[in-house]
Amino acid sequence: MVVRHKRHFALGIALAVTFLAVLFLMFSPIFGEGRNGLEFADDMFNKLSKGSSYFIPRVSKSNEKFMGKMFTVGIKFDRPQEAEKVAKLFTTAGAKVEIHEAQLKIEGDLGKILNAVLKDADAMYKNDGIKVSSLYGYDERDVLKTWWKALDKIDKALKKEHKIEDAKIVSDVNKKAVETAYNFYKIEAAKVKDKAALMTFLLVFYVAYTVWWGFAIFYLLEGMGLSMKKAKVKKEV
Repeated sequence: MVVRHKRHFALGIALAVTFLAVLFLMFSPIFGEGRNGLEFADDMFNKLSKGSSYFIPRVSKSNEKFMGKMFTVGIKFDRPQEAEKVAKLFTTAGAKVEIHEAQLKIEGDLGKILNAVLKDADAMYKNDGIKVSSLYGYDERDVLKTWWKALDKIDKALKKEHKIEDAKIVSDVNKKAVETAYNFYKIEAAKVKDKAALMTFLLVFYVAYTVWWGFAIFYLLEGMGLSMKKAKVKKEV
């Protein structure tokens, strides 16, 4: 390997070595609780995502107009065991449930039932899983997963019956409350305004670190005499 420009080559080496040194530190478990830099950043952005995804009060407000609205729906599951778990949720929420093997017929106050779902989702969003598991007698994550499956089937059944408004509130509760609470369970919520400085630093560092490696390659190639120049325009004779 021939080095044509020692100064540029030395600068490229310095940038590459420091880049790799920082990369080594990023993958070292020195960012608290045995986490490396990527895990630390991922955890922070998860907390910020959770802090900006609390839609339960808004959905609860929308659900108020459905309090006292009676509905009847039939849904089917793959196994009788699943149907029994679903029946436990709905009877606890105040619904009347008829079960035949893996098929369920649910009757009740739509708003009241969804309000029970929202209370479970709110407890899970606030990481109070014991409150949910103690109510139904099984794992809190499984409770929300079962709610999600049941509401998804009810949403589809109501749409088939052209009860679009009812289906929408069921879908909103499922997507904006149950899914969010399940996905962010055990994560502490954080507000963007409280982490603005750290978030800005990470975003700036990401851009700078990418450019850093680009300049390392650039100066190494320059040092070896390899460069990109605009081709001369060939004149016609």
